[in-house]
Amino acid sequence: MTDSTLPPAASTGRSPYDAVLAVRAEVGKVVVGQEGVLTGVIAALLVNGHVLLEGVPGVAKTLLAKSLAAAFDMQFTRLQFTPDLMPSDVIGQQLVGQTSQGVRFEFREGPVFTNLLLADEINRTPPKTQAALLEAMEERQVSFDGVTHPLPDPFLVVATQNPIEYEGTYPLPEAQLDRFLFKLSMNYPSAEQELELVGRHDAGMNPHDVRAAGVRPVATAADLSAGRAAIQAIRVDPAVQQYIVALCRSTRESPSLQLGVSPRGTTWLLHAAKAWAYLSGRAFVSPDEVKAVAKPCLRHRVMVRPELELEGTTADAILDGLLATVPTPR
Repeated sequence: MTDSTLPPAASTGRSPYDAVLAVRAEVGKVVVGQEGVLTGVIAALLVNGHVLLEGVPGVAKTLLAKSLAAAFDMQFTRLQFTPDLMPSDVIGQQLVGQTSQGVRFEFREGPVFTNLLLADEINRTPPKTQAALLEAMEERQVSFDGVTHPLPDPFLVVATQNPIEYEGTYPLPEAQLDRFLFKLSMNYPSAEQELELVGRHDAGMNPHDVRAAGVRPVATAADLSAGRAAIQAIRVDPAVQQYIVALCRSTRESPSLQLGVSPRGTTWLLHAAKAWAYLSGRAFVSPDEVKAVAKPCLRHRVMVRPELELEGTTADAILDGLLATVPTPR
């Protein structure tokens, strides 16, 4: 599996939503492996979430986002985050023009007005510019000079960052981290997958042109809306709801963490589990779905105590311990 905590959704031999699941096959034409990460991004799109992709350069983070947008027939915008990027470069700016009636002010939309925004290397821009995305990610709108401008629907932010190189980077504010549904890790492919990748390139595949590589639109905005409605209808037993709450509250009581999961994180864990059940062809959420999405949904919402972090303790390791100790409902 690609992300060690997010396996591909289980196959049941039938699909409750063929149009959405067909996207995985289309993206697979250009992205080798990474099935768990891809399913996680699709799940985020289905519940109006956002994704933080972490991986070293060259593991197909941009390619995955670009091909996903092509398969969903969505507008795709890539924005390179740099130290000199300004908030107006993200959300837009006010232009002043002269007309026969006098001075006219016009708002010019920024790159954020799209369906899928790839915020490439988001941690290379200062917090002031990162904060320009807060309202867009949470409320799906941009406020400028007292006027609210709604964003297109669907709207998905896929942000990337390099887990190795820290020189010239800025830590993401907790308020922004909490707005990402998942933090997913894109690792190196296996030897077999890398050999397949080399074969595709040898056959002439151009990763910069996903349309020429054969990726076609197989789902529409209407399909996405139908999928979201179906997820809303998925039943979550009260015992499973209690399990979700107990799991998140245990992070606030853990002596290994100095920051636990927020109530927003609790609700996102519910939505993520419902999306995972839907993509697995189930009409209800079991504790297995909650466990499958718990670490990618919670790992970026907790903060390990500095002394433990210096010893090499990770958020995933602490979450593993909590998943093993919080009683699982039958």
